[in-house]
Formats: sequence, structure tokens, C-alpha cells
Amino acid sequence: MKYDIIGGSFPVVECTLESGESMKTESGSMVWMSANMDMQTSGSGGLGRLFSGEKIFQNIYTAKGGSGLIAFGSTFPGRIMPVDVSGKAWIFQKSAFLASEMGVSMSVAFKKKLGAGLFGGEGFIMQRYSGSGLVFVEIDGDLKEVVLAPDEKIIVDTGNVAGYEEGVQMDIVTVKGVKNALLGGEGLFNTVLTGPGRVWLQTMPISAVADAILPYVPTGNK
Repeated sequence: MKYDIIGGSFPVVECTLESGESMKTESGSMVWMSANMDMQTSGSGGLGRLFSGEKIFQNIYTAKGGSGLIAFGSTFPGRIMPVDVSGKAWIFQKSAFLASEMGVSMSVAFKKKLGAGLFGGEGFIMQRYSGSGLVFVEIDGDLKEVVLAPDEKIIVDTGNVAGYEEGVQMDIVTVKGVKNALLGGEGLFNTVLTGPGRVWLQTMPISAVADAILPYVPTGNK
């Protein structure tokens, strides 16, 4: 499989498949394809996909009778990033999945600590990608990569955590000081990521955009 990521704020990834080669994607992600691409719908993801913020069913596209082309589009302004999970799994935010090669497996990654479970928001239930091959993920806004050394920590607003390599530890902590928590405007909780490993941060989480737009949405009451 060869790919090319094109576009600006609303990118697409265009994949060229050899005859008989397949890719799987979230239903509704295909934006264009050659006529020899065959689609089959599969429900093999089960309830695990539902818990991690995805649809139960996936579409599998296979090139028939020669090489084929298929493009998958983003659903939110940002970036599409390829991640090779061969040799090391990655953990990503809910709804990050766009498409992948068939050798990639997705499972639910629960945060087991009480703080993360009760207050983690986007970080409570995440997606774990493992196996072999490339997975394409959606990043909200732009991307900042941080490489953490062993025991090195970074404090992040929970919604800005796009993903991280397995081995990085994630926990939720309260903002210190009652005045800071109530009047600081940054919320009551932050996410702490501890190395070693790579961390991907996103600049414009969709949850923050939704909160900013909500006051301007008509309620229907005059």
C-alpha cells in the first residue's frame, strides 16, 4: 500500500492498493475510489469499538483485478497522521480512527485509576492500536510531538492529548489550590503523562470547539 496525504484544514489520505490488497475504515470515511474497489461491511469490531467511541461496523475495501485507489477524508479541521504500530502499540483518543491496513488491531484502553475513571473525560476510554502495519488517525487542529525521557512528566489539558506510545503512563490530577481550580478558567483537572515515549498533543480538540460554539446555538426559545 502506498499513500499520499493531501489538502489543508480538511485533508484526505489517498491510498493505492495492489490487486487483492485490502484496507478497513470507519463507515462513511470513503470520499472517492476507483471503480475496481470492492466493499464488504464487517461487524468484527463488536462492542469494543462502540465503547471506544467508534461504530460497531467497519467497511473493508479490496482492490479487484488490478491496483486500485481509495481516499479517506477527515471529519474535523486538523491533520491525518500515519502511525506504524509494528513493534509498538499506540493509545489514541476516542474517534481518532480513520482507516488502517488489515494487520492493525484495535481494542479498548481503559484508564484503571480512580481519578482517570471519574474525571478523565476524553481520556477515560481510549483506543489501543497494535499488530502490524499503518493506521491513519485524525488529529484535531495541529500536532505537537513531545518525546519524554524515563520518568519525565508533562501536564496537559485532557482534551489536548491526541495519543501516546504504549509505555507512557497517564493519570488525572486536580488543579492545586481552590482559588486556582474555581477561578483559573482551566477546569478542575489536568492530565499528567510520564515517560518514556512519544506523546502527540493536538491544538484544537473538538470538545473545546463545541463548548465555544454552544452559547451561540439557538435553543428554539424566543
